[in-house]
This record gives sequence, structure tokens and C-alpha cells, in this order.
Amino acid sequence: MSEASTALVVLSQPALQRALLGGLLTGALGGLLGSFAVLRQLSFFSDALGHAALLGLSLGILLGINPTLVLIPFAVLFALLVNQLVARSGLPADALLNITYSSSLALAVLVLSLVKTTQGGIQQLLFGDILGISRGDLVVISLLLIAASGVLALGLRAQVLLTLNADLAAAFGVRVALHRLVFIVLLAVVVAVSIKAVGVLLISAFVVIPACAGRLLSRRFPRYMLLSATLGGGCALLGLLGSALTDLPSGPCVVVVQLLGFLVALAVQRA
Repeated sequence: MSEASTALVVLSQPALQRALLGGLLTGALGGLLGSFAVLRQLSFFSDALGHAALLGLSLGILLGINPTLVLIPFAVLFALLVNQLVARSGLPADALLNITYSSSLALAVLVLSLVKTTQGGIQQLLFGDILGISRGDLVVISLLLIAASGVLALGLRAQVLLTLNADLAAAFGVRVALHRLVFIVLLAVVVAVSIKAVGVLLISAFVVIPACAGRLLSRRFPRYMLLSATLGGGCALLGLLGSALTDLPSGPCVVVVQLLGFLVALAVQRA
């Protein structure tokens, strides 16, 4: 069988088609929210949440509950906890994130050591599973994309002002604390639903790299958002497709394609 015939057979599989669609949607979501996260210096938050999410997955496995059902509430609770700690403790945000994610990661390792039946699935948790996206996941991802786009569209002025200067946003009457909390919760949910495709170790790159590439190519905020979302979705699609055709882990393939996209953007920006 020729390589072209093999590729057609692979692409005709419903599980792969769902995975590619899911990767396209989550990649676009990651790029869209990443465009704000990068400028707000929240890149480390997505990394911390990705590592902490392993605890949510581990608890779901230990309790015999679908890990996906546990992961989204866990991510939201983690975001709310971090937001409260930053607001009340007075400590630097990066230090608190380091404490929370390293503690969560340590607890996750302890929990996983108690669940002997998951040893073969650790690689899928860490680096993603291209075939792990179900029809239900697609529905959740689609609804989340609609909700995130709607929230950002309705509060775009406030979110842009908050991104550029929090004090200026407050002076214009923006409810800074509320809009910051809404964005953090949205980012947490996006990270949670993207973990199936990318895995917990590489989820930060899924959010950060397309946004950085988009920033290199545009200085106008609306175009920057659109470019980041397009690069995020396109790189995820190409990475997942490459993963399917080469039988390599989906997460690393997506991140490598994103890195190539970033390098191309860097070359174009310097040209």
C-alpha cells in the first residue's frame, strides 16, 4: 500500500477526525486566550495549572470517576484558589504559583503510586492522546469556544484596557477584579480541555507559543488576537495530523509544529 493510500485510510477513521477537529478548536481557543495571557504575564499560570491538573486526573482515576469530569471543576477551583492567594497573601504571584503547582504535582505522584493499573497510561496523561477526544469532548470544546468568544467580545474593551494597564482600566470604570477573575477561569477551563490533546507537561506551550508568534507578526490588538487563534488552531491541526501519520505522541508533535511556526514568524519579523 502506498503512503498516500495509508494516509487516506488513517484520515478516514472517525476517532482521528474527532481528534483533528478537537485539536483545531482547542488550538484556536489556546491561541485566543494566550494572546491576553502573554501580555498579562500569565504564561506561568498555564504552566502551573497544567502540572496541577495531573492531581485532578489522578484523583479521578483513584476514585473511579471519568478524569475529564473531574478535571474541569478541579481547574476552576485551582484558578479561584490561586486568585484568592494572590489577593490576600501579598506574596509575589510567581512564588505562589510555584508552591501550588509543585505541591499538586507531588500529591499527584503519590496518588498515582497507589493506582497500579494506570502505569501504562502515564505517557498519555503527560504527553497527550490523539484518540482520547470523544464526541462529548467536542461538544464541550465547541460550547467553550462559543462562550469564550462571547465573553471576550462583550467585554473586549475592558479586557484590552486591563491587559494594557490595570490602573488605566480602573480609571475608566472597569471592574478590574471581576474581569481578571473571569479571564483566569476561562483560561483554566481551556487548559483543562486541551490536556487530552497535549498532555499536562506541554500545555503551557499550547497557550504561549502561538500567542508569541502572533505578537511578532502584529502590533494591532485585534489582528494579534486573530493571528494567535489562527496559528494555534493551524499548528494543532498539523501537529495532530503528523502524530497520526507517524505514530508519535500528539503533544510533542503539536509543540514542535508550534515551535516551527514561531521560528518562521521570528524570521519574517526580522526580514
